[in-house]
Amino acid sequence: MPTPIQFTYLTGLRRNIFRNVRLTGSWDENGRYSNQWTTIPMQQTTSEDGCPCFTATVQLDDSQIGWLFRWSVILDSPAGENLGGIATEINDSNSSDRYRTFYLQAANNNQPQQERYYLTYCRHLGAQKYYNGASQPAIQFAVWAPNAQNVEVVFGSSSGYIADDGSGIDSSRRTFTLTRQEGGIWQTNGVDSSALANFSNFDHLPYMYRITKQGGRIEYKTDLYSRCQMGQGRVNPSREPYSGDYRDLDGSISCSVIVDPDRVLNQFQEDISPLPQEFISESEFWQNEFNPNRPVPRRVEDLIIYELHVGALGYGTNRPGNFSNAIALLPYLVDLGVNAIELLPMSEFRDEQNWGYETSHYFALEYSAGGRDQLKHFIRECHRNGIAVIMDVVYNHYSPDAGRAQWAYDSDIPEQNIYYWYEGHSGNYFYSDGRPFPEGGYIDNMSTGFSPRFHEEMVRKMFISSAATLVEEFHVDGFRVDQTTSMHSYNVLHADGRALGNVNIFGAKFLREWTRTLKLIRPDVMLMAEDHSDWEQVTESPDNGGLGFDATWYSNFYHHLVGDASTGREYAKLIPTAGYGSNDPLAMDYFAAALATSGSHKVVYHESHDEAGNSYYDEGGNRVESRRTIVAAVNSAPLIGETRRYAEARCHFACGVTMLSAGTPMFLMGEEIGAQRQYRYRDFMNNREDLLGERQTNGQRLFRFYQDIIQLRLSNSGLRSHNIDIIHVHNATRAIAFRRWDNSQEFLIVASLNNYPFEAGYTIESPRLGDGLWREIFNSDAEQYGGNNVGNSGATIPASYGGIHVVIPANGLIVLQRI
Repeated sequence: MPTPIQFTYLTGLRRNIFRNVRLTGSWDENGRYSNQWTTIPMQQTTSEDGCPCFTATVQLDDSQIGWLFRWSVILDSPAGENLGGIATEINDSNSSDRYRTFYLQAANNNQPQQERYYLTYCRHLGAQKYYNGASQPAIQFAVWAPNAQNVEVVFGSSSGYIADDGSGIDSSRRTFTLTRQEGGIWQTNGVDSSALANFSNFDHLPYMYRITKQGGRIEYKTDLYSRCQMGQGRVNPSREPYSGDYRDLDGSISCSVIVDPDRVLNQFQEDISPLPQEFISESEFWQNEFNPNRPVPRRVEDLIIYELHVGALGYGTNRPGNFSNAIALLPYLVDLGVNAIELLPMSEFRDEQNWGYETSHYFALEYSAGGRDQLKHFIRECHRNGIAVIMDVVYNHYSPDAGRAQWAYDSDIPEQNIYYWYEGHSGNYFYSDGRPFPEGGYIDNMSTGFSPRFHEEMVRKMFISSAATLVEEFHVDGFRVDQTTSMHSYNVLHADGRALGNVNIFGAKFLREWTRTLKLIRPDVMLMAEDHSDWEQVTESPDNGGLGFDATWYSNFYHHLVGDASTGREYAKLIPTAGYGSNDPLAMDYFAAALATSGSHKVVYHESHDEAGNSYYDEGGNRVESRRTIVAAVNSAPLIGETRRYAEARCHFACGVTMLSAGTPMFLMGEEIGAQRQYRYRDFMNNREDLLGERQTNGQRLFRFYQDIIQLRLSNSGLRSHNIDIIHVHNATRAIAFRRWDNSQEFLIVASLNNYPFEAGYTIESPRLGDGLWREIFNSDAEQYGGNNVGNSGATIPASYGGIHVVIPANGLIVLQRI
């Protein structure tokens, strides 16, 4: 007798991306187990979440009941043909295979056994539209809480906060009880169908989950798939009753808010109050997204990245910056010439004054900055101006104040803390004096919180689905993943610091699944990792055992070029060393090695958020803090007169070798006008700089330099290639020369941090130069940059027998092109 199995492949994505979808599994044409897999087409339909899904039914022989079968999905997507549709690896630390399994069960009243795979949970968990054939979608609440005894949805009042005693619940609204489903997912059920029949009746209502935890304790939890958190301030009532203004609340602990994902505010201003506002469909909102005269770059090597902290905008105000400030900055950035903006993390974070690396809700956009619709307006404006938007995302830890979010979501037992990795039994950890140490089983990873539970597929899916949402609904062009090394290399037991290789393995497994899913959805999404391992597999394809990133941040480049963020003599630290003013040799050879490596899928930078004032080390009992580039360039001397000119000249060197390297250049906001104030985590609000004002005054020459060298790189394919060849380096003369080329162009860059120009000329010899003519096309010492016009005046200079003789300015660089 045949036993029917119905397979469903759910995308969770509104776009119809996949075609030619096929089911493949370990059975033969007679429905019996086989090592030779059978493949059949799947039929496309629309699932209850309103997204495309694919189904197929297979009849297996009931003699096989109790047998274990495997299945997978093959499909065509924009990424290519015959691709694996299952992105999730099996839960085995020794394997990266991707398939699903099931045991064949006896037929239940001829109802097919159901086997489902969710590529993403973007439209499944949380408060979602539910399509059941009615004229309008219903609403369905669903949450993963495998240890819970009971789960209910309660609605909040206008205060936006529900205390532990339940005050703050809107008693005029009905409470809904969720029903436990397979896999520990709780969701509203059909009994409530009439009350939940119209999604729009719930739009913009605040809500929380009332969870009866394992052990019976009741706690109010936010929805981790929330699209909006109600608060936008910094007040935390600490679980006590609250009657204040919802806008003063810290969003990470406030009520979640139901949001229709298919509509966008037509105007920029957003308000979650029920006042009438004009919404338009997503398709209408995005219809004029691009300007054909300003194409958005789609390759990492074509980017020049401006690292922007939205909160650090708003100069002259007493509040953190927001998306309104960011949009107002766009004309300035268009003039500057950058073609990519990397936003410090904007998913919901603790407090309103934060760098953003304390994420609590990955699907909600920080409301103090303007929230989800204002981010869409910002991205649309960026795209209209040919600027890609890269989002910084944090998966190596959660917000340290996650009591209303991930922490102890459905159980107070440490080993059942479902979003956190825990090793062993909590009763087996003790301090040296014998006191219980239940925290001992958590995992440290050199970040600011315990490691997420990467062996749990549902945890990995939450991160993956949130990124897919940013790509699909927000049109984000790429990501920078914070500290991937913490996930695949740094994991140790909190109790004793013991290294835990199995945790590292699952961290790598997560990263492969993350990159694989995003590339399957959108092959040109640009994926970058902050990774300090120098592990070449980080940028290899997951199909070859790699992690699948397009590029990694290259901190060694910074440490050799500027490097005032750490002690030690292993780095060249060219700029601050030059800043002491002596004429002693510099370790140009150290830097040369980093420069030569820049072509190996690297993002290179002379300043980032981590090093512009937030880093420090102890030297001789003194705290030495990192500084902005222009400050380090003259050892913190007052930036006036000739001192500023020297400082800017050394900034030309730092920016120039970054822009002309073989990596993808990036720099922190403010470098282009010579920002001087330390950019620190604790007090960035007090050290914001007037970017627009400085551009017109003190920073105008430096801004012009940045404009021109950015344009130089973007206008020449040879300067965007991965090819680089260091042909000369000399520590005593503080000079370095390197070639850059592609099939159509070749350039020679000669740079020096010497305090005196080589006005009589400087000879560079290398057999790779050969013979020919070179023309000077750029000189950092030009008058418009505040220089002395020491250079070669745009002359054509011959090279013969591998030698060339050129004039080099002090603390600067020249660029020559072979003609």
